[in-house]
Amino acid sequence: KMVDPTLAEMGKNLNEAMKMLEDNQRKVEEENEKKYARKDIPGPLQGSGQDMVSILQLVQNLMHGEDEEETSQAYRLQNVGEQGHMALLGHSLAAYISVLDRERLRKLTTRILSDTTLWLCRLFRYENGSAYYHEDDREGLLKICRLVIHTRYEDYTVEGFNVLYAKQPVVYISSAARTGLGQALCNQLGLPLSCMCRVPCNTMFGSQHQMDVALLDRLIKDDVESGKLPLLLVANAGTPGAGHTDKLGRLKELCEQYNMWLHVEGVNLATLALGYVSSSVLAATKCDSMTLTLGSWLGLPAVPAVTLYRHEDPSLSLAAGLTSSQPVEKLRALPLWLSLQYLGHDGIVERIKHASQLSQRLLENLKNLDFIKTSVEDELSSPVVVFKFFQEYSNRDQTSHAAQASTIQHPIISNERHIYDTFNQWLGEQLAQLVPASGVDVVELEDEGTCVRFSPLMTSAVLGTEIQDVDQLVDCLKMKIPVLTSTLQLREEFEQEVRRTVGLLYVEDLSWPGLGVVRYNYHSDGKDDDKQEKELEKINTELLKKLNDLESDLTFSLGPEFGGQKNCVYIGMVTEDLDVSELVETIAATGREIEENSRLLENMTEVVRKGIQEAQLQLQKANEERLLEEGVLRQIPVVGSVLNWFSPFQASPKGRTFNLTAGSLESTESTYLSKAQGTGTTPPPTPTSSLAKQRLPGQKPFKKSLRSSDAFSETSSVSHCDDLEKTEQRPPTLPPSQEQGPLETEKTEEQKEVAQATKADTEDIQSNKSPRDCTKVEEQETQR
Repeated sequence: KMVDPTLAEMGKNLNEAMKMLEDNQRKVEEENEKKYARKDIPGPLQGSGQDMVSILQLVQNLMHGEDEEETSQAYRLQNVGEQGHMALLGHSLAAYISVLDRERLRKLTTRILSDTTLWLCRLFRYENGSAYYHEDDREGLLKICRLVIHTRYEDYTVEGFNVLYAKQPVVYISSAARTGLGQALCNQLGLPLSCMCRVPCNTMFGSQHQMDVALLDRLIKDDVESGKLPLLLVANAGTPGAGHTDKLGRLKELCEQYNMWLHVEGVNLATLALGYVSSSVLAATKCDSMTLTLGSWLGLPAVPAVTLYRHEDPSLSLAAGLTSSQPVEKLRALPLWLSLQYLGHDGIVERIKHASQLSQRLLENLKNLDFIKTSVEDELSSPVVVFKFFQEYSNRDQTSHAAQASTIQHPIISNERHIYDTFNQWLGEQLAQLVPASGVDVVELEDEGTCVRFSPLMTSAVLGTEIQDVDQLVDCLKMKIPVLTSTLQLREEFEQEVRRTVGLLYVEDLSWPGLGVVRYNYHSDGKDDDKQEKELEKINTELLKKLNDLESDLTFSLGPEFGGQKNCVYIGMVTEDLDVSELVETIAATGREIEENSRLLENMTEVVRKGIQEAQLQLQKANEERLLEEGVLRQIPVVGSVLNWFSPFQASPKGRTFNLTAGSLESTESTYLSKAQGTGTTPPPTPTSSLAKQRLPGQKPFKKSLRSSDAFSETSSVSHCDDLEKTEQRPPTLPPSQEQGPLETEKTEEQKEVAQATKADTEDIQSNKSPRDCTKVEEQETQR
């Protein structure tokens, strides 16, 4: 078997690094032809040991499974480039370097840590800063909180929580911050949740995702007056949802006024490495600390996050855990040290610049699209683009809406938002599925609702997003917008048609992205609820199957797996050429057909039983009549045979047939006369949609017919041919002198047609009469 290229390359780099460090050639043993019968089940440790190729093969099988020969690319993880190999190699080298002697290890780790910190501070314009490297991106903020507690509470090292109880600390976090950040800090610090203060965002002026500075000032004043200690403020340079930046300049002034620590985090901090930086993000260089997530920005796997901070007392930093006296702890920076050297300054700036260009390209294209509303902080440069589909009052009359605003304003607004959230959720999932390299996802915002987010700084380096991917994303969006607008406009028409149709029930499900939800109502008197529920489920399931067999462009389903309504038919997205009335009529007619067939099967047993009983009674009566006709003598065994020999008695055999369609008994005399079994009563026609009969050849169901000469030809237009035939059959307008002749001719032809039809009908009716009667009928028809 072939080893995964990523694992093979990593093993190759690891072997070469160990050879260079040890300066000792080591021969690799040949690969053993060993097969494991139970690879997924833990087993005993091999006594003789395994070679590296076998171990890597085992790891590959555990990662991708055993069926990896032909479909290896389908199970491949994210594309790890050469810079990713450097980061992965750093973890292996860190483990190897840790076995060096203490003095050499101290010198090496000091050099790695100082180099990496110097490069990052210069790259992101953070002068005279120190760095803390951590795996969890929240761990840096946690250590900063401990540093501030040690700084503001001088006796904290000795008295511990007693000093905090005397003067409760307060940490301020924006309401747009990451979910659960405040609770995580309180749990790790051992503080009550009352120490965490959530600051609302702007409601009147400015961005609705920025922290309200005036309200924050009042909150700090209230806490100071109540004897609390304002400790730290967590601001955003790119909120997790919309990517907006707080007013960091004013917040820094407020923190200096109350002697608070200002910590900044967010994706927009990556733009500090560019030549042009917006003033709002540039203010982050004056903050007390910031957290950088270089792994997602540069596409580096398994590299630590970095928290840059400024503090003058090394002892407090050591007490807070920001620095360590153990050299092994400093080796966390080794993967990042290798990757930064491999990329270089220009390579790092180019990756961040490329991500910014991608977002700008998408933003420019979105401005030219109708029904797309964007939510960006800066139209010129916004690393995060958030957009949504929005069509104001698309399915309602604005005049009537304004007239009824005083009574139904809140329900309409809530329903509209719910519907738009559902549609945008569907739009985001479709775009992510059609263009996976774009990295778009769905985000829930407090004011805007459900939106689609494009954040290339977090995804482009990992997914390899290019300009053509953005263009493809825009093309897919252009194709989906007409579908969304058409579905939104036809939802109300579909609801009205369903409510007007007997037998159908409209089910309102605002969380379904589609035309709507309908249920065929089945009412049966005398049945319990459980039996009626089963019958309802059976009918709607069969209805769904028949609708899917129509080969239309619509999608019919049972709805979502969880949270959907039972025994319903869910209709997906539609286009503008949908004929809603035909769709509803077809659903109703198909449901009635299924219900009639179901009732026929239910009554079949009872009908057959009653028919057999009635047939037995009629046959018994016929036997009695036969006895009376033949006489008693013919029933005596010997006498009857002699009598029948001298005077034969001819009697037609009498029997009964049971017509399942009509549910009635019929005599078999006609069968013996015609020597063929009759078909009986013609079954009722299957109820179908009247509109479906007018469908053009090749036209799919539920599509409107275009009434234009370009859309119809002589071979494909049924309605056009019908109009031509009606025009040809219509008599021309004649003057009064010439009008009598054609009229008389038409009357004569009509009389001939009536005579022929009457003759044919008479022959059919009199088919069982004698030849003499037939001759008389023919003579009468000839005389007529």
